[in-house]
Amino acid sequence: QVQLVESGGGLVQAGGSLRLSCAASGTIFSINAMGWYRQAPGKQRELVATITSGGSTNYADSVKGRFTISRDNAENTVSLQMNSLKPEDTAVYYCNAQVLAGFNSQNTYWGQGTQVTVSS
Repeated sequence: QVQLVESGGGLVQAGGSLRLSCAASGTIFSINAMGWYRQAPGKQRELVATITSGGSTNYADSVKGRFTISRDNAENTVSLQMNSLKPEDTAVYYCNAQVLAGFNSQNTYWGQGTQVTVSS
């Protein structure tokens, strides 16, 4: 069993910055990939950024140049630095991890989400 816990959400003015963090705990041998997704009211959950264990990153076009994803493999954590925030970034942000608990035992886990609100 694996749990992901997000932190760092809150209210910020447009143009401001926020840093989200996610910590994975439980039965973990390794984490292949981690990422951040977001969901605004009435909209589908969308990918924000992902990062592999090797450090390869992928970003949604809407956040490129503004957001930076990073991870600490030893600590099983992933962070999302969000700069130049816009009102359209307002959403619940979810942490995601592909966890290897044992041989042939990989699964995807989600955090419970953290609210990010950007005021204009």
